Amino acid sequence: MRIAVTGTPGTGKTTATELLEERLADGESAIEDDALEVIHLNETLEKEELYTAIDPDRESKIADLDALADRLADYERAVTESHLAHHFEADRVVVLRCEPSALKERLLERGESEAKATENAESEALDVVLAEAVEEHGLESVYEIDTSDRDPEAVAADLEAVVAGDREPSAGEVDFVGYLE
Repeated sequence: MRIAVTGTPGTGKTTATELLEERLADGESAIEDDALEVIHLNETLEKEELYTAIDPDRESKIADLDALADRLADYERAVTESHLAHHFEADRVVVLRCEPSALKERLLERGESEAKATENAESEALDVVLAEAVEEHGLESVYEIDTSDRDPEAVAADLEAVVAGDREPSAGEVDFVGYLE
């Protein structure tokens, strides 16, 4: 089983998957097979230098998607977390969502530029990551979790339910397009 946890930067992917990882390590998870590994893809990209260049305008690394796909092929049972995770093979794709104004505030608080925070908020309102995930994996494999105004433990519990197979696909239930009006 391969689970992708994706979403616009700032939606809570790392926090939710770290909490899931803790539950697995502590034996507190409802997931029957605790041999599931959690892969933080951005860390792997950094540590193993799996990028092709650095975008000077966005101050971000351009991922080598082929090299990352080869690296992920080593895992049969994994939860892969990244805003790029939906670009890789997965049985289920969890798209974390956040109301764009709250998302923009989160990004500004963590030091992102106004331009980058605005770009990501608009991307969230337009369902960019969700649309890519559905196009790549189909509606039957995509699960949305709205992280707006929710504590990380509740989001992690929803993520755990998807991984355990205790939640139905839910793509298209979250709508933030009104943000753009």
